[in-house]
Amino acid sequence: MDDTQALSSSPAGETGPRNAVRRQIRGSSLLLLGKFISIGVNFVIQILIVRYLSKAEYGAFAYALSIVSVGETVVTLGLDRAITRYVPIYHERGDYAKMLGTLVMVLSTILSLGLAVVLAVVGMQAIADNLVTAAQASSGVGLASVYFGTLVAEPLIQDYRLVSLLLAILIVLSPLQALDNIFNGMFAVFSRPSAIFFQKYVLGPALRVITVALLVFGQSNTVFLAVGYTLSGLVGILIFGVVLYRVMRTQRIFQLVPLRSIQIPFREVLAFTVPLLASDLVYVVMNAFDAVLLGQFHGTESVAALRAVQPTARFNQVILTSFALLFTPAAARMFARGDTERINDLYWKNAVWIAVLSFPIFALTFSLAQPLTLMLYEERYAQSAIIMALLSFGYYFNSATGQNGLTLKVTGRLRYIVTVDIFAAVLNLAVNLWTIPRYGALGAAVGTTVTLVIFNLLKQAGLMRGTGVRAFDRRYLRAYLVIALAAGGLLVVQSLLAVPIWVGVLLAMVASVLVVRLNRDILDVKETFPELTRIPLVRLLWR
Repeated sequence: MDDTQALSSSPAGETGPRNAVRRQIRGSSLLLLGKFISIGVNFVIQILIVRYLSKAEYGAFAYALSIVSVGETVVTLGLDRAITRYVPIYHERGDYAKMLGTLVMVLSTILSLGLAVVLAVVGMQAIADNLVTAAQASSGVGLASVYFGTLVAEPLIQDYRLVSLLLAILIVLSPLQALDNIFNGMFAVFSRPSAIFFQKYVLGPALRVITVALLVFGQSNTVFLAVGYTLSGLVGILIFGVVLYRVMRTQRIFQLVPLRSIQIPFREVLAFTVPLLASDLVYVVMNAFDAVLLGQFHGTESVAALRAVQPTARFNQVILTSFALLFTPAAARMFARGDTERINDLYWKNAVWIAVLSFPIFALTFSLAQPLTLMLYEERYAQSAIIMALLSFGYYFNSATGQNGLTLKVTGRLRYIVTVDIFAAVLNLAVNLWTIPRYGALGAAVGTTVTLVIFNLLKQAGLMRGTGVRAFDRRYLRAYLVIALAAGGLLVVQSLLAVPIWVGVLLAMVASVLVVRLNRDILDVKETFPELTRIPLVRLLWR
C-alpha cells in the first residue's frame, strides 16, 4: 500500500456519503453540547468577575478585552475561513503541497501580524504614558488628546495606569485567539471533533475557572486576572499545537510533501477571504468599538455599565446560532434543486421556532431586565437594566427574523450581503459617535439596537431578490403578535407592580407556555417532534 492509499484509509479519509454524514452529525452534536456547557461556564465566570471587581476595575478589564478583539480581527485577516474551505479541498484531491502551503500562509500571516499588533500597542502605550504624565503635570488640560493614536485618552487619565498595564498583558491574546481559531479549523478538517471539544469546551473554560477561583479566594487584583487569562490562552495553544502536529504526522502528511515542494495558493485564498472581511468589520464595530468609544469619552465605569449586562442580553441569539448548523445544508440542497417554495417554508418555519424557543430568554432579559440585573450584578449596576433591555430587544429581533444572512450567502447574494455589512458597520459607528458622547453606555446600547434592527430589515429586503423567501410570510403573523403581546404584558406588569424576581420568573414561564400553546398549529410539533406527544404534561399543550 503506497503513501496515498495509507492516507486515504485513515479515519479522516473515510469514504462514502453515509460515513461522512454520520461523522458530521455526531461531531456537530458533540460540539453543540460543548457549546452549551461553555456558555454556562463562561456566564458564571462573567458574573463572578463583575461581582468581585469594582466597577472601574471591571470596566478597565472589559476595555482592554475590546482592544484585544479588534487586534484579533486584524491578525486573522479573515484567513481562518481559508482553513475550513481550501484545506479539505486540497486534502480530498491529494494536493498536499497546496494544503500545507495554505496552512503555512495562514500561520505565518497570523504570527507576523500578531507580533506587529503587540509591538504597535506596546509602543503606542509608551507614547500615551508620556502624554498622560504631561497632562497630569499640567492639570490634565487635554494634553492626552493631542496624540490621535493613543488608545487611552483624557477621560481615562484617572484609570490610565491600570488600563495601560492590562492592555499590555492582554494584547498577547490577539494572536493566541487567532491561532486557536485556526487549530479548531484544522481539527474540523481532520474530523477530530473530540479534540475541539476538549480544547475549546473543557480545557479553556477549566483554565479560566481556575484563574477566577484563585482571583476570588486569593483576593487578588485585575492584573492577576489578566495574567491568568493570557497564560490560559498560551497553555491551550501549546497543547493544541502538539496534538495537531501528532494528528498530521499520523496522517503522514509531512512525509508526503518535502519542504521545497510546498505551494502557497495566494490568489485562491485571498480571492475568497478578502471580500468576506466585511462581515468581520461589522462584528468588530458592533462588538468592540462601542467599548473603545465609551472609554474615550466617559471612562471605565461606563464601559463596565455596558459590558456587564451585554453577555446576558446575547443569550437571545443562542438558539439562532444553534439552528444554523443544520439550516445551511438543507437550504443549499433546496436552492440547488430550484425549489424556492420549500426554501420559503424552511426559512419561516425555522424563524418561528427560533422566535418561540428564544422567548423565555427574551422575557427575562427584556421584560424583567430590572430585577434580573439587580439579582445578577447587584445594586451598583441598577442603571444597566435599561441597557440590558435595549440590547435584548436588538438581539432578539436579530434572532426572530431568522437566518437571513445565511440564506443570502447560500443563494449566492454575496455582493448584496457585503454591501449591507459595510453599510451596517458605518451606520453603527456613526450612530455611536453621536449617541455615546451624549448618553454614555445608554447611547452605546441605542446604537447597537438601532443598527441590528436596520441591518436585519435590509437583509430581509434582500431576500426578495431571487431567493424565493418572502420578506415576511403572513401565515406566521399570529405567532409574532402573540410574542409581542406576551413580552409587552410582562413589561407592563413589572413596570406597574415591581414584582420580585421569583414572581417574574413564574409569570415568564406561564407566558412562555401560552406562546407555545397558542402557536401549536403553526409550530406543527406533532409532525416535527412526535415523540414529545407521548409525555403526558407536554401532550396537554397540543390539545
